[in-house]
Amino acid sequence: MIKIFIDQGHNPRNPNSGAEGNGLQEADLTYNIGIRLRDLLNSNPEFSSITSRNSPDEILGTSNATSLAARTNAANAWGADYFISLHANASEITTATGSEGYVYSLSSRAYPFAQSILKGLYNKTGTVSRGVFARPTLYVLRKTAMPATLIEMGFITNAKEAAAMNNDPASYAQGMYNGIVDYFT
Repeated sequence: MIKIFIDQGHNPRNPNSGAEGNGLQEADLTYNIGIRLRDLLNSNPEFSSITSRNSPDEILGTSNATSLAARTNAANAWGADYFISLHANASEITTATGSEGYVYSLSSRAYPFAQSILKGLYNKTGTVSRGVFARPTLYVLRKTAMPATLIEMGFITNAKEAAAMNNDPASYAQGMYNGIVDYFT
């Protein structure tokens, strides 16, 4: 059984509250999509999945640092095989669009894993992939003991993408699930 830890990036309020755009909060989008992704994974006997936040109003940590540590510590303690941190991107350019993946190293197993997730996301939602990039400075990629990726599912500051993530979280979860399954087959 493949154990996948789903981190719904950010908290619903500080500390570590994340981006806002188009009347939406990043933590709400990541929570809703993450729960659906977890449930899809758990419906497949090949996978076991848990989430970092188990209710929409759950706050992890008392600062940015302890919030991030709570997420990685939980994944490490559970013995996850893979770690996915879900996020919604933000930009001052409201027409910015697309999904992105970040990994600790382009030579790690996380790189093709992230590529497959972005491909699944595109095939289900039409959200174009902007690519997978190395970001070894990101806490959740540095402090996890397993291949880890941070997925920016779309731009919360783009009205169309924000509405799609908010109104159809099931498609975002399904797309990423499809990409995960494809990676392992």
